[in-house]
Order: sequence, then C-alpha cells, then structure tokens
Amino acid sequence: MNRRSLLIFLALSLCAVTGSFGQTRRPLTNTDIVNMTKQGFEASLILKDIESSSTDFDTSPQALIDLKNAGVDKSVMEAMLSAQAKKPSGTVEAVRRTTATADGAASDPTKPTCSTNAGCLLREGTSVSLKFVSDLSSKTANEGDPVEFLLDDDLKVGESIVVSKGAHGVATVSKAKKAGMMGKPGDLSVQLQYLVAGSNHLRIRGTKGRQGDSKTGATVALVVLFGPIGLIKHGKNVEIAAGTPLTAYVDQDTWLAPIK
Repeated sequence: MNRRSLLIFLALSLCAVTGSFGQTRRPLTNTDIVNMTKQGFEASLILKDIESSSTDFDTSPQALIDLKNAGVDKSVMEAMLSAQAKKPSGTVEAVRRTTATADGAASDPTKPTCSTNAGCLLREGTSVSLKFVSDLSSKTANEGDPVEFLLDDDLKVGESIVVSKGAHGVATVSKAKKAGMMGKPGDLSVQLQYLVAGSNHLRIRGTKGRQGDSKTGATVALVVLFGPIGLIKHGKNVEIAAGTPLTAYVDQDTWLAPIK
C-alpha cells in the first residue's frame, strides 16, 4: 500500500470511529452534570455540552433540590429543565400550524378533538388548576428553588380525562426578595415548567396568551406574579400557604391518551 493510499485509509477509519462514537454516546444525566460541577467545569461549558448532546435528566422537585445542594449553577439547572421539557415522550405530540385531526378531517378549534389513533388533543391556552404543595415565602425562598404543585382538578378534553387530579407540576422560583426597610414589601415570582402526565411532560405557562415570539414557551420568563391577587401586603413578606390555588395554561397543542 503506497503512502497516499495509507493516508486515505487512516482518514476513512478515523471518520468511521468518530461516527460510531457519536451514534453510541449515551445521553447526559444528572450524575454527569454533578460530576462536571464538582470537577470545576465552568457553567458555560456545561451549557454547551447540554446543547450539543442528547439528555435524560431527572427534573423532579427532589432532583432539583439535590442538584442545588451539589452546587450546580442556576443557569445549568434551567437548561436541564428546558431540555427535558422539549423532549417528546410517550403519546405526547406537539401540534403546530394545523387544525387537522389525526384522521385527516378538518377540526373546529372550539370543539374537543379525540382520535382513535392519536388520543385527545389538549389545546394551547387550556386552563390548568393547580395548588401549592408547600408553604412559600419571599423571606426564605431563593432564586432557582424548585416549587411543586398538584393538579387540583382532572384535566379533560370533552368528557375524556387526559391528566388525573393529583398529578405533579414543576416550577422554579425566578425572583425572591424579602421585605426591606421603610416598609418595602417582599417580592416573589415563579416560572412554570411542566405538568407530569404519566410518562409525559405537559408544558405549562403562567399567562393566558403567549408573550412575544419565543419558541421555547414555558421555559422563558413566563412568571406568575402574586401581587395582583392580594398576597403581598405593604411592608410584609409574600406568604403563600400550602393549598393556595393557581391557574396555569397549556403551552402548546398536545395529543394525550385518555385515561381509562
């Protein structure tokens, strides 16, 4: 084999090995993120790794607490939540720019839509009744803290239940300031992420209408401010008791299998 042929052979071999590595690389997990943090990796490098890799993160409230206790940067945790919320799973299928049903028939967006093949279409903007699982206070909360909700009523499409009462919702504290001097009131807001629907994550947001042209829905600056509903008193901290109701909204059209 001459020199030119040998170089070509080595180049092709290297490409094959690299391609094989890319195909077999396992998804990033919480353990990987914690290990990189403990090894002193900059948050910016971890973010780039998340963006360029497949992921399989656990973003449950307890997992978020564990990540925070391990010193994982807030921006990294937000990227993990965003990556997990974007992942298609189970029977969830985002429906964009179409009102056609899975059976190919035109669908009236004002009417419930269920299909034998695809399940039921939960419309973007559908209200979701939640309640706080634990007390929350601007005096003790910190930005990035996980906040857990429970679904306070069955989520239905027509008469079909697609998410049962008691399902868990996930959010994070996006702003927390305790009451200050001169009667300055406390300030508290949360950023909604998703509702756990069986093996799926149903993305939710805190406003009835979309804000701006963002394509990332509930993962960007969609906060729920508690001042307008009377939970802030002059010169006091924001105190939210467990069981306090909160209305969220479905962030995008989503197919879900009805619960039998």
